[in-house]
Amino acid sequence: MSPRRTDSGGLIDRLRTIRFTFDGAPYTGHAGDTLASALLANGVTVFGRSFKYHRPRGVLTSGVEEPNALVTVLRDEVREPNIAATMVEIYDGLTAVSQNRFPSLAWDLSAANQLGGRLLSAGFYYKTFMGPAIGPLKSTRFWMFCEHFIRRAAGLGRAGTAADTARYERMNAFCDVLVVGSGPAGLMAARA
Repeated sequence: MSPRRTDSGGLIDRLRTIRFTFDGAPYTGHAGDTLASALLANGVTVFGRSFKYHRPRGVLTSGVEEPNALVTVLRDEVREPNIAATMVEIYDGLTAVSQNRFPSLAWDLSAANQLGGRLLSAGFYYKTFMGPAIGPLKSTRFWMFCEHFIRRAAGLGRAGTAADTARYERMNAFCDVLVVGSGPAGLMAARA
């Protein structure tokens, strides 16, 4: 039992131990744990890095609104990026990796962005790399070169290239008249 866990309470089954990996390191949790709760119980507090300055980020909330603890879940050849760790229920063999870090979560080279913080004001990339209409930086040629690096630093996970073999449910709903708004045309359509 982890010293960070209570002996009773909660919605987990303490009798069933589940093994999973996060960033290549093996961890254990219990049935009913989310990835976030299992990692917190194992002493992991940093789940990702912030967008611009790559500052360490941990869990902020307990549900779908979690903005910091975004992970990529790997299943065979399928990558599922940008999943809140608070919404992933652990299972045996789960493999998850953190996002927005290089080479590792503990040692991120892009954290050096903090040193040039005054140069990287909010929205610095909107007009900074736009060149004049004439000359060597002709129009947006320089921007197209820089855009590749700026997008890679945006902090979201990489989408997988393999086909997703999972099956998803769907429902098609139809209606004769759909009324949007309460103007004269909408009121007449609703009355008809």
